[in-house]
Amino acid sequence: MTLILPGLLVMTWFALTASGAVKPYQFASPQAVWAEFGQLAASGALWVNLGASIERVAFGFAAALVLAVGLGALVGTSRLAERLIDPTLQAVRAVPSLAWVPLILLWLGIGETAKITLIAIGAFFPIYVSLASGIRNVDRKLIDVARVLGVRGPALALRVLVPAALPQLLIGARIGLTQAWLFLVAAELLASTKGLGFLLTEGQQISRTDEILVAVLLFALCGKLSETGMRRIERRLVAWTDTLPAS
Repeated sequence: MTLILPGLLVMTWFALTASGAVKPYQFASPQAVWAEFGQLAASGALWVNLGASIERVAFGFAAALVLAVGLGALVGTSRLAERLIDPTLQAVRAVPSLAWVPLILLWLGIGETAKITLIAIGAFFPIYVSLASGIRNVDRKLIDVARVLGVRGPALALRVLVPAALPQLLIGARIGLTQAWLFLVAAELLASTKGLGFLLTEGQQISRTDEILVAVLLFALCGKLSETGMRRIERRLVAWTDTLPAS
């Protein structure tokens, strides 16, 4: 069932390009895209560019996760921290990804640090918002019981609030990882010489729609595999929750 819609899209794509309704310079055929994929794979360029993008996303997401868990736990457990920190973060959250590119270029140059920083910005906010919201919505009875047992301060956050908010945290992490792939395109506009974003811009510069579509399809595949992996982690870690089972 999952493959029905993708199959229909590929068939439509094939029909449009084979009939001449869409010109090759506008949209490459499935055969041309597959041939370009094979050529890039055989030359090794595909694996170099794919590996560079995966590495950037992994480092950016990891940095965002650590920072978001720290700040999300702080804001979720402290009204003072919420008043001091949250309004500023919500304002920063509204800034479009491309608006960060000139500033990051000025601050960090065009190296890997700049790219990873931009990806981390994209991944940070879904995790932070989900965790802070999840902690605020923790059942009050759990907190009262923990305090009766003498659990307070940082121990209360680590042993009660964060575990209780884990489902929300994992949802935020899944969305954040998807956001990391979205911000990767902007990150790889920072004078990249490798990566899927580099393949995308190179294809545009030399008017190679087959290369552009290879990059687009790899972005889609990587994003889907990341999302599927995070869903499996969610099911494993929060199997104890009383939720409606998937049909």
